[in-house]
Amino acid sequence: MVSSFHFIFCLFIAAGAGAAYNQTVIQQACNATRWPESCQTTLTKFGLIPADPSPFQILRSALSLSSKSVGKAKFMVRAIVHYSGSNLNLTTTAKLCLQSLDNSAYRLHAAEEVLPLNRIKDARAWTSAALSYQFDCFSGLKKVNDTPIVGKTLSFMNNTLMMSTSNALSMMMSYEEFGNRSGWWRSPRTEREGFWEKVGVGSGPGHRPWVRTGLKANVTVCRGRGGCSFGSVQMAVNAAPDNLGGGRRFVILIKEGVYEETVRVPLEKRNVVLIGEGMGKTVITGSLSVGQLGMTTYDTATVGVVGDGFMARDLTIQNTAGPDAHQAVAFRSDSDLSVVENCEFIGNQDTVYAHSLRQFYRSCIIKGNVDFIFGNSASVFYKCTILVRPRQLDPEKGGNSVIAAHGRTDPAQTTGFVFHECVINGTEDYMKLYRKNPSMHQTFLGRPWKEFSRSVFVRCKLEALVSPLGWMPWDGDFALETLYFGEFGNSGLGSNLSGRVIWSSQIPVDRVIEYSAKNFIQGDDWMIN
Repeated sequence: MVSSFHFIFCLFIAAGAGAAYNQTVIQQACNATRWPESCQTTLTKFGLIPADPSPFQILRSALSLSSKSVGKAKFMVRAIVHYSGSNLNLTTTAKLCLQSLDNSAYRLHAAEEVLPLNRIKDARAWTSAALSYQFDCFSGLKKVNDTPIVGKTLSFMNNTLMMSTSNALSMMMSYEEFGNRSGWWRSPRTEREGFWEKVGVGSGPGHRPWVRTGLKANVTVCRGRGGCSFGSVQMAVNAAPDNLGGGRRFVILIKEGVYEETVRVPLEKRNVVLIGEGMGKTVITGSLSVGQLGMTTYDTATVGVVGDGFMARDLTIQNTAGPDAHQAVAFRSDSDLSVVENCEFIGNQDTVYAHSLRQFYRSCIIKGNVDFIFGNSASVFYKCTILVRPRQLDPEKGGNSVIAAHGRTDPAQTTGFVFHECVINGTEDYMKLYRKNPSMHQTFLGRPWKEFSRSVFVRCKLEALVSPLGWMPWDGDFALETLYFGEFGNSGLGSNLSGRVIWSSQIPVDRVIEYSAKNFIQGDDWMIN
């Protein structure tokens, strides 16, 4: 009898110790997030954590919770569409929101698949994008929040969905640094707080072309001439096989000419390559802008890409809506592991929308005037020429021009803009105005679109038009304590750091390697000929 009691008592003690241990590990894992108490409550409430979990299992549970929450959010947004009736603005916003949530679910599922394979960089990149898509949906719905059903959806997205995704992303960041030693896990920090990611050797993308010359075209596109497969770029894209993999690419040769069309490369069209016959010779042009009925910034793109592995070379993409049309995108990309080389992008406000995931631009020309490189991707711009155009229909009135508006919303997101060996200057028309009255035409390297905005300029040539301040606020003191705007080794009359705003940074010499294509976007793993 004594021995039986002793046995039961030992089981009780062991069970109690196990529960305490579980709670300790959960607490340590949640300490890696921005909301530790909510993290513990939510993970425990939904019962996703296995018995006696490892820190890695808790991370996987956090990611699984995020995926399940996306499913619930989609259900709630579908209800908004159903009950929106004749409210065109609400219906349009909700449908775009659903599209964003679909993209988020896709990326989270991919992250769940590769996490056990120790592909932590991919998992972090895809979860970063998933959170960005959720924020897009949330931001859109906030603008039409005039019914209880929208308010309830916003509350769920803010307090459960985005928080759970942020928690998983933060845990990934600590797991990559400390492994299963959860006692060392800590809330996410940025360069602004002295945190730097682990890096490998190697520094740059090299000098060879990344979109291989001599690629054999699968189809050709031309206007008014015989011997071509299609008469429009979109028709050629539609002909590409779905989900092309195995190192294969679908190459579309676009003959010299002006193609007035809106081009979309959807998610299932992977590894599509657009090759023109030269900048200014092969031109894809459109004129959509937010000034048109029901049009969002996202939809204004002349060329919009979602399918992964996209490549482009030797062409011009433009939006001709004009300087008074506000947001009017020439090129938008959500393509992971994408390469764009020797292409020209022409617009005014919001020319290049580097929306999400990992992108590489080499030897491109980008023209615009207000936030004309923007988004929340991890993008490297290498040896690009970035030219400011005159603002407004009456450019003599002047006005500030801003190059980069980066949109990182969470410190654990792997996103940012890196400008490496680029030239920052103005078009000939702009420089005439600048020389005439420099004080009326100031250009800034960037401003913080979102709270944790990150943009750096490394070994670039900054011409005289760059303001001595370097960087511009977005709205009062918003994000000035959380952004990271860095410079290193720049030259030119606009590179003098003595007058820079106090909330920008000089990148330490031993940390410049962080922003190489190899380390920032894992270029050596995928940028192959």
